[in-house]
Amino acid sequence: MGISRRMARGFTLIELLVVLTIVALLLTIAAPEFLSNVNKAKEAVLKEDLFAFRDAIDKYYSDKGAYPPTVDDLVTSKYLRKIPIDPMTDSTTTWTMVNPEQADSTGIVDIRSGAPGKARDGSAFMTW
Repeated sequence: MGISRRMARGFTLIELLVVLTIVALLLTIAAPEFLSNVNKAKEAVLKEDLFAFRDAIDKYYSDKGAYPPTVDDLVTSKYLRKIPIDPMTDSTTTWTMVNPEQADSTGIVDIRSGAPGKARDGSAFMTW
């Protein structure tokens, strides 16, 4: 009725190494897929934020006949609730403003991410 001597000692070193090897193997398979999905989600959020920004700029121009001087004007005029965080840089201050090409126009015509690097499709974030 007593516990055998082998069971009372616990796990052997070989058993622990086998389990750790299996866990490490599973992590090497799962980690790249996880990181790929994180980057895919960040790119989707960036595209959605850029769409919202550009829509707000177009509505501002349609209503007021001029482009917004700053991004903050989109918020104060209630075209945006708040300035979204750039998901690639985790900051609200890295957005790049595009000014109009005409010399007589001022304001923000377009906005882009200030993130360096490229997306999964090879295009630069600065060109989105």
